[in-house]
Amino acid sequence: MRRLSVLVLTLALAAGIGCKRREGISVAHTDEDSATLASMVHMADPRAKTQLLSGFHDVEHNAWRWTAKSFSVALRPPAGAREKGARLQFKFAVPDPVIERLNAVSLTATAGGRGLSPETYTQSGEFTYTRDVPAEVLSGEAVNVEFTLDKAIPAGVFDGRELGVIASSIALDTK
Repeated sequence: MRRLSVLVLTLALAAGIGCKRREGISVAHTDEDSATLASMVHMADPRAKTQLLSGFHDVEHNAWRWTAKSFSVALRPPAGAREKGARLQFKFAVPDPVIERLNAVSLTATAGGRGLSPETYTQSGEFTYTRDVPAEVLSGEAVNVEFTLDKAIPAGVFDGRELGVIASSIALDTK
């Protein structure tokens, strides 16, 4: 148990988003009610859970969530996206222990079934995976965005969960 506690603390500190208080970051309630999907999902927002479809673990340190190897989210297309398309932005961290154990991780995504180009991460740190999403997949009230890592830390190595990356937010922004 002590090993697990030390590992969790090490992972959080390595990602730069551990237990310290993050000034200037707050989750504000908006005019959107809980039945309406948001275009941006902050992992710390309790209302986000309804939009997290699969592959996300519980919120940690009131700030972030671990992902599994595959994870998905439902997002509302922003205003104008049906005509202009949108920009997907996934903010996350790759902690040192992930790189030390796996050497590199590649992230691929699909939005509304349309493949988006992959990106490979060979160093630990904070990243933003940004891709344009074409207008033709944004015509509905929601679009499902599915992410896949080529590898993850298997369940049982550090704790009982499969561990991919540390997610902080996912958004569709107007182009």
